[in-house]
Formats: sequence, structure tokens, C-alpha cells
Amino acid sequence: MPRTPFGKTTSTEKPYAIYSGPNGFEWRVLKTYQHPENEGTHARWFVAAKSDHTGGEYEYGDTYAGEIQHHGILVSASPLWIELYGPLWGEGDPVEANF
Repeated sequence: MPRTPFGKTTSTEKPYAIYSGPNGFEWRVLKTYQHPENEGTHARWFVAAKSDHTGGEYEYGDTYAGEIQHHGILVSASPLWIELYGPLWGEGDPVEANF
């Protein structure tokens, strides 16, 4: 069973990935707990999130990976993240935004 390459917590300035969503939501992925091959429906990511409702300030905590992937679009990521999770928005196969 492979270990996650994103298991070391990083900073908001150098996140592994950034997802964008409705209402100004932005999730910066700072850590994952499982390798993508092992993630199930309850996989969690440690993120810094902000939206129109947080006054531009980040709130930190665990979020279900599926929630981010369902409501957000990948707008920036490390090369390894793209390799394991898929292309950025507008690159590769077309993806429909869920907002």
C-alpha cells in the first residue's frame, strides 16, 4: 500500500493544490492523509479555505476530499498532484464545473 506523497504539511504560500469554487471559495490543500489510490468516500485533506463569507481570511481544518472535488475545479497544482489527480481546469479532458 503506497504512502501519500502529500503527507507533510505545507504552507498556504506553497500548497500542493488549489481548487476554486462558488461564492469565492478557495481550498488550498496543505496535506493529505492517504495515497490517492487508497482514498475512499471519507478521505480527508487538511486545507486552508476562504470564501466571500470568511472576510478573505483562511480557515484551517480537515475537509472531505470528495466535497472539494465535487464543488471545486483544480486551478493550480504541483506536477505530482496533476499526475495523480488529473489535469488543471481547461487542460486535458473537459470537466464540467458543479457550480
